[in-house]
Amino acid sequence: MRTLFFWVSIITCLVVLGMGAVWKESLWSFLIIGPICLIGWYDMLQKKHAIRRNFPVLGHFRYMLEGIRPEIMQYFVETDTEGKPFNRLNRSLVYRRSKNVSDKTPFGTQFDTYSEGYEWVGHSIYPTDPKEIRKKLKVTIGEGNCKHPYECSVLNVSAMSFGSLSDRAVLALNGGAKIGGFAHNTGEGGVSPYHLKHGGDLIWQIGTGYFGCRAEDGGFSRERYEETVAHPNVKMIELKLSQGAKPGHGGILPASKNTKEIAKIRGVEPHKDVDSPPYHKAFTNAEEMMQFISNLREWSGGKPVGFKLCVGRAEEFVDICRAIQKTGFYPDFIAVDGGEGGTGAAPVEFSDSVGMPMRDGLAFVHDMLTGFGLRDKIKLAASGKITTGFDMLRAIALGADFCYSARAMMMSLGCIQALQCNSNNCPVGIATQDRELINGLVVKDKEQRVANFHYKTVRSLAQLMGSAGMNDMTSVKRKLILRRTAVNMVESYEQIYPSIEFGSFINGVIPKHFESFLVPEETLVS
Repeated sequence: MRTLFFWVSIITCLVVLGMGAVWKESLWSFLIIGPICLIGWYDMLQKKHAIRRNFPVLGHFRYMLEGIRPEIMQYFVETDTEGKPFNRLNRSLVYRRSKNVSDKTPFGTQFDTYSEGYEWVGHSIYPTDPKEIRKKLKVTIGEGNCKHPYECSVLNVSAMSFGSLSDRAVLALNGGAKIGGFAHNTGEGGVSPYHLKHGGDLIWQIGTGYFGCRAEDGGFSRERYEETVAHPNVKMIELKLSQGAKPGHGGILPASKNTKEIAKIRGVEPHKDVDSPPYHKAFTNAEEMMQFISNLREWSGGKPVGFKLCVGRAEEFVDICRAIQKTGFYPDFIAVDGGEGGTGAAPVEFSDSVGMPMRDGLAFVHDMLTGFGLRDKIKLAASGKITTGFDMLRAIALGADFCYSARAMMMSLGCIQALQCNSNNCPVGIATQDRELINGLVVKDKEQRVANFHYKTVRSLAQLMGSAGMNDMTSVKRKLILRRTAVNMVESYEQIYPSIEFGSFINGVIPKHFESFLVPEETLVS
């Protein structure tokens, strides 16, 4: 559209000037054509709005509608799975925080506080100082087990690969991570030059396609792994078992996005669909997986190694816990994704109907590790619609040590949720490999927005914790998060997800709601 507008405006002006030489009255048309051309040329040159850069003049209609949205929100509000206003409210909050404008709103809550699913935190009449809390919103991963433990922010960029995202989107995310001092998960597409250019901390995700450490037969290559992991920007390694949007399915990169550059980084043929297998070739059971994780740690020179999963069959995670006990090898962290997680491309049935939701999965994993006496050795990350400070607080209450955010980080880049991620036609240049669209995204502007969003959201978490009288993340308890489960009933997360004692499974104390998961070891599927 930018190229089309440029040539159409030039040709139109020349035609009008030519007609003016014959018929002078035609020059009056410049009163209409002139302002349109000037607005369009300004749109192409400005650097703050990718929509206007990619769609001169037409892009203004989007911002006109955005300007009147607060007045019509009650008629067009989107809802989440619980029927609450969610996407538009949170999207607006992300935009305001990333653009460094006020995120305050008038007229009280936008939610129906008496509807089922409404949640809140119980505040204290003795609040604490959020500035002091903020200093403690870091977690050290790999301490006591790694030569190079990593001090991780409580909020980080979730896994989104180069290929799914454009080069400029990756540059902006990593630049924001560098400015804000948080980590950027590479996604399973490998470590690209765009992940490395700005020097932001990286969590290298290794998926079933082993991109970045891929052998010619599609399996794992130790040689390529050691070559990639040696880069000082790579702080941690994350082995992806499954992701929430399509657990048990494998990754998808459409041929339209698989350019020669991306194919070279991934070690595949260009211009063909790249479907990662749903399973790993490097191991076949839980014990082999723990050995592989231990090897990855050793071959990295002692960097923290963990794995990511969306919880499926509960007994299989029990099998992992028992394998950790049996082998003595354990991950430094586990990232729990939810079935509600997003992606650029997934079958509808997988997105809607496969995988445990994040809150249930996070509470389950935390409780399993606690019951088996492993929780003190392993950190937990939460991933799945983490957008606000309250989302983070709720995840920490359920057991998370730190959080990932994907969609909110993309919104801070300028994502308008056009839902064109899999078509290569993302209008703001984020989820596309179309160079015309990518050029609309200005890295310098967007990386600062990413940093702004991170800063303000972590600050919001600290303020919420302060209002509840907490001193640090260990003070965040399930009993402090309340949920309306019926119009006349309120329950705490402690009642919904009852806590268990550390090491209780080892001592033979198994809560009734876990009895069906803790089946005899010999019946578990490897």
